[in-house]
Amino acid sequence: NWTVELNPDAMPKVKINATYAAMVKRADNSNDNTYLRNHLQEARWFLKSLQSRNETLLKVASEIVKIQSDFLDFGAEAMKPLVLHDIATAVDMHESTISRVTTQKFMHTPAGIFELKYFFSSHVDTDSGMGCSSTAIRAIIKKLVAAETPTKPLSDSKIAHILADQGIKVARRTIAKYREALMIPPSNERKQLI
Repeated sequence: NWTVELNPDAMPKVKINATYAAMVKRADNSNDNTYLRNHLQEARWFLKSLQSRNETLLKVASEIVKIQSDFLDFGAEAMKPLVLHDIATAVDMHESTISRVTTQKFMHTPAGIFELKYFFSSHVDTDSGMGCSSTAIRAIIKKLVAAETPTKPLSDSKIAHILADQGIKVARRTIAKYREALMIPPSNERKQLI
């Protein structure tokens, strides 16, 4: 149900000067005309390259949205595992092209503005055989810590057990790494006595 479109305000507005293009139509082989003809050809190639770039960006962004539609509907906990190879295969392009296309490009969503790279997340196995993304796990950790009892905060081991009960097997060290990335202090520093 999601649609993807390029922001026209962010795209360069480049066009060929019609006056110079008309001059090339002369049949003479003067140095001026040869110079104009060569540069007109380069300008047309440049415009075609811009159009191709925009089409590639739209194709890649559309595929990302198709795969990550649950994230757009339900939030970070619904983020699916996704790697460059998945998109490259889907749009029949090389991974390096996907990497370049998604670098420093942003998507405006109802949940905010995200770099396209944000939608790529590593894979963690679950009991059901379905994968869970590291982004979803970080969101679950954040939610668990936000809901914990301040006098009895959850340890990394306890969080790992809660996730295991949900079918997501994650090592305690990984929980600690994700917690630190979220800038959440360890349980002993979160504990409140009153």
